[in-house]
Amino acid sequence: MKVAVLDVGKTNVKAVIVDAEARREIAARTRPNRVLTDGPYPHFDVDGIFEFFLQSLKELHVEFGFDAISITAHGASGALLGDNGLALPVLDYEFRYPAEVDAAYDEIRPDFSETFSPRLPGGLNLGAQLHYQKSVFPEAFGQVQAIVTYPQYWGWRLTGIAATEVTSLGCHTDLWRPKEGRFSSLVERLEIADRLAPVRKPSDLLGYVTAEICARIGLARPVPVYCGIHDSNASLLPHLGRHEAPFAVVSTGTWVVIFAVGGDLDHLDPKRDTLANVDALGRAVPSARFMGGREFELLTKGRGQATPEAIGHVVDQDILLTPSVVPGCGPFPDAVHRLVNAPGDLNEDEIYVAASLYTALMTQACLDLAHAAGPIIVEGPFARNALYTEALGSATGRQVLAVSSSTGTSVGAALLALTSTNPGSHEDRQNTSSHQLPKDFQRYCAAWNAYSKII
Repeated sequence: MKVAVLDVGKTNVKAVIVDAEARREIAARTRPNRVLTDGPYPHFDVDGIFEFFLQSLKELHVEFGFDAISITAHGASGALLGDNGLALPVLDYEFRYPAEVDAAYDEIRPDFSETFSPRLPGGLNLGAQLHYQKSVFPEAFGQVQAIVTYPQYWGWRLTGIAATEVTSLGCHTDLWRPKEGRFSSLVERLEIADRLAPVRKPSDLLGYVTAEICARIGLARPVPVYCGIHDSNASLLPHLGRHEAPFAVVSTGTWVVIFAVGGDLDHLDPKRDTLANVDALGRAVPSARFMGGREFELLTKGRGQATPEAIGHVVDQDILLTPSVVPGCGPFPDAVHRLVNAPGDLNEDEIYVAASLYTALMTQACLDLAHAAGPIIVEGPFARNALYTEALGSATGRQVLAVSSSTGTSVGAALLALTSTNPGSHEDRQNTSSHQLPKDFQRYCAAWNAYSKII
């Protein structure tokens, strides 16, 4: 079965054709995810994205064909639907609100013990977005007919059917009780219960593409559209049932999200960006995260490689990048990032090595905070960084398996279109044993961990 997956990441947007049974990507189209600065606040270019999707689906249908459409999108976003489209633009979650708006939200948001959702900056809590939009734009908010989570916004554009779903509601929105599988007390405090679209499961058939969309894509008949899923949970889905708990999945992209499958929620620390996610089966999963992909890009600017000379120099001299390159989130949200033990300028390869080791040790910190156990499965872009995966294995003393497909999110979303998501016989993965690191790498890990505790 060929599934067209619409994959809306924070950094890039993709249209992908996936062979769902083989769990293999066949083709993809990609464009950057732009943030527009016109209008009342920074917002996503949803019309531009949708035009890209339609054109990509048209081309991919001609070349490969597809039987269904599924959707995955980043969290911390939702859409406010009015009578004729959006009542307000889809807000960029990195936008920061006035202090008085934040303070008012803090007065009404539920305790962590209810939602297992930590207080995060800007609009990283979807509840904070809705509070901001309702408080600052009351007239426009009054025109809202339905509130949908972000993957389901794209489903609505394809089918005309509005929905929310459990993985998107369960990813640090403040709107969901993950242990109980129902809305939190914030929904009543915001007075939005009657406007939240019906809750569906990710694998539910949302509907079929409209006649207009059929014509624009060039389909002979309408194809089914599945409800869709939060992107990190899409990465988790292919591994559920394939491995015996406990195990950990490290989903990498703009964010690095750690899922401690088989763990419990009792020890999570809301001050260090640990939280509960909700998986595709509706179960709460202890998690931790940091903005690892964004940090790596800020540090390396896309340049450099792990040469033996650079690795030796960085490790031998204990050249450390300390938390947090992106402040306000992750396991060290208040730490001030520094470069330690580097008397002169580092070259591109040395920066790449130091950034890879920094990301691996930040991942280890998140694994420890989530009390993750068992083998570690790394998927997404960092699965192709051999130094990162080797460093993670060495630092944790545990088996690390790198899933080498280009993205786990698209494959996970495609599985929603199958009647069963049980694991197949093939998994495109490899053990990480490249042996690039010096034997005294444990000394480097100890230095980084000691320094991170005092900053």
